[in-house]
Amino acid sequence: MTPDATTCPPLRRLRAGALVTATAVGAVLGLAPIAMAEGPNSARDTAVQADPASPSSDSAYITGVENITDRWLRVFVYSAAMQSEQQVQVLLPRDTSVPRPTVYMLDGRSAEPGTNNWTEQGNAVEFFEDKPVNVVLTTGGRASYFTDWEQPDDSLGTYAWETFLTRELPPLIDDRFAGNGIQSIAGLSMGAQSAMMLAMRSPGLYRGVAAYSGCYETTSDLGRTQIGMVVASYGGDVENMWGPFTDPKWAEHDVLIGAEKLRGTTLYVSTASGLPGPNETLDNPDLVVLVTQGGPIEAVTQYCTRQFDDRLRALDIPATFVYNPVGVHTWAYWRDELPKSWPTLAASLEIEPSI
Repeated sequence: MTPDATTCPPLRRLRAGALVTATAVGAVLGLAPIAMAEGPNSARDTAVQADPASPSSDSAYITGVENITDRWLRVFVYSAAMQSEQQVQVLLPRDTSVPRPTVYMLDGRSAEPGTNNWTEQGNAVEFFEDKPVNVVLTTGGRASYFTDWEQPDDSLGTYAWETFLTRELPPLIDDRFAGNGIQSIAGLSMGAQSAMMLAMRSPGLYRGVAAYSGCYETTSDLGRTQIGMVVASYGGDVENMWGPFTDPKWAEHDVLIGAEKLRGTTLYVSTASGLPGPNETLDNPDLVVLVTQGGPIEAVTQYCTRQFDDRLRALDIPATFVYNPVGVHTWAYWRDELPKSWPTLAASLEIEPSI
């Protein structure tokens, strides 16, 4: 799977320079992560544990649980905010007899319904196999920025992801799967920006954030352009998200503007240069796309990351920033970033990083 070759409509009220910048790099942050070969997606053994219907549709509740394996579950949740059933996947630790913290993992722009690229391409199942945490992986939410949209979109539907992820889901997960109330969040590409936005907008909810290859601004020309192109790539209307660009909600989601709210949160932020690395070999069938599209996209994320780095330094907010000298916008590098970020995430979750 390679980045979508989507022609996006021009966005209103943007200076020409921003569009030239986006065109020059060939794509903008958040367009579909370049995938390596996906894992099998065969039918799983299922054992449904259905919960009784909630007496009120004004609250969220778990509607059922299916086993993918004994420790990898599909969890179905009715979201009152989205007025629909949503699926998340949960990875359980070996020892389920004691309360434990939770890691939430956000997908990128493609965010296929019913699956999560962290398990299919990011080695999350293998990596967390010996970690004493619950892992909750979103499914669906393509081009959503995991935020609450102002109104339903004809192409994308009704999105109220922020409410779902920050208010509805955590108490259900903690209650059903022995969570201890401590949680952190991670994401890549679109999900990196989303994870940082959610943490900024709900201070203290997440002890830590790990963000890989993201952009963190919404009010600059570049920020508006990349968000608009991501939404348009699946036929969505960006004004259905936070209204027109003059709406104050755009500034309310700008992490650079709201960076002070991240004080006290443990942060790991990484990006690469966009230059070809060890995975861009001549025998790679995706070599041309990796270099011509994945390279420029990752170069943009490095620019965005440096802007965020400068902002946190100006506020004297500590954070771990990693600038990898080579690497393009692809899962081959994000697989490496998960274990590299684990000591930071583990510290935020109050567990030993060696575990």
